[in-house]
Amino acid sequence: MKDAEGPYQGRGLIADPIHQYILYTRPGGIPGEATEQDLIDTSWMQRLRRVPQLQSARWVYPAAEHSRFQHSLGAMHLAGRLAQQLYPSLRSVFPDAPSAALIEGLLRTAGLLHDIGHGPFGHFFDDNFLVDYDLTHELVGQRIIREELADLLRGLRRSPSGAFDAGEVIDPEWICYLMGKSYTQPLTSHPRWLPHLKPLLSGVFTADNMDYVLRDAYMCGVAIGPIDIDRIIYYSFFSEKGLTLDRAGLQAFTMFLNARFYLYTNVYYHRTTRGIDLHLKEIFRDTMRIAFPYDLRKELHPYLHLTEWTLLEDVGRWHDDQDPDRRRLGAEWRYILDRKLKWRMSSEEVLDQFEARKGQGFLDVETVKKRVRTFLPSALRDIPFEIDMALQDPRPLNPLKMGDRQIYVYDSSKRVSEEPLTEILKYLPGKVAQCRIFAMSHEHDLELARALRRALSEEPPSISTNV
Repeated sequence: MKDAEGPYQGRGLIADPIHQYILYTRPGGIPGEATEQDLIDTSWMQRLRRVPQLQSARWVYPAAEHSRFQHSLGAMHLAGRLAQQLYPSLRSVFPDAPSAALIEGLLRTAGLLHDIGHGPFGHFFDDNFLVDYDLTHELVGQRIIREELADLLRGLRRSPSGAFDAGEVIDPEWICYLMGKSYTQPLTSHPRWLPHLKPLLSGVFTADNMDYVLRDAYMCGVAIGPIDIDRIIYYSFFSEKGLTLDRAGLQAFTMFLNARFYLYTNVYYHRTTRGIDLHLKEIFRDTMRIAFPYDLRKELHPYLHLTEWTLLEDVGRWHDDQDPDRRRLGAEWRYILDRKLKWRMSSEEVLDQFEARKGQGFLDVETVKKRVRTFLPSALRDIPFEIDMALQDPRPLNPLKMGDRQIYVYDSSKRVSEEPLTEILKYLPGKVAQCRIFAMSHEHDLELARALRRALSEEPPSISTNV
């Protein structure tokens, strides 16, 4: 019976609605080793169960209650699939590359930990709290990896496919480099093959975004059309230039980008989601000064206990607090928690760019707001309204200059080049701005819509002065 247990010893399955089953390593293989289960069971990973994946969109899509934890497991799974597909070509380009098991283990742990630094309300938290400390969730995540998880990572000795070669160890710094765009350390000490892996975690099609497109659409109940992840993975390989997609996979790649574009437009940037975020912006910094009076550049441990669950439970009681600041903020939070919308969309204009325009960009929010006031009827110029500019990059604005996230195409002439991307992506905009105007009621929608349209297309009239 002992021999029959062999294939299952040290490995387990996690049931998942997107990938059916996710294989992972668990204790039982090598005495004293660390396993993926040990990483998953750390307080830092378990914390992500209490950080929802879709922040304010949960108030729009009632079923979207999934967490960063679930998504991280999915990203780990897809990173492992990419590793298995890409390893032969990586070894062909870099004969000194480590074993297939180590590359798989490295990419899987990078996928698992890529969101480890996220705070409550996800990217909103970056933009309205961490930015004040010159931090991002990626920089916080790198610190968690270096200071809290490094010993476990160095103790890994196998992936689900098999054991690392003798003496092989995952360097936690490799994961810090792979997991995002905010890496600040010099690359001189890293192995030559490592930059080839970068686009798999922070590129155009990644273990991260392939999982969240599938998972978020499923959990929201949103139909986004076919997404052929299997075909994209099958036709991916490494050339000497970097991550390369055979031309036979380009249509699946384009379908994936279109699906992601649809999700941003209709889920992540849904008008009600953005309206709730406008309200949150008004109170979030004052809230965090009370709820989390710490500087994450100095104190990391308090972050372990800051999640969306803890924050919402805390502020949900403030409306009865004796402290006037808490009571004022608590009253505003009650509107948000009870989904009583302060801001309602009056109108929307969609702006796009299909190619890089040197020195040109979309107008900033404050400029649009000032212009709108000049175009409103004089009797309405003092009414409260807000401008929201939801920016997204459906695909690289310049497909030929993507830096360390560059991908390439292999065509029938046996040529590896980035140039075919220009042709295949030309129908998908490189940058999009959904510019919306919000007011407290729909009473003046017509006038606000007209003023917004003019603000985006006309120079405002000059204002005469007595100077």
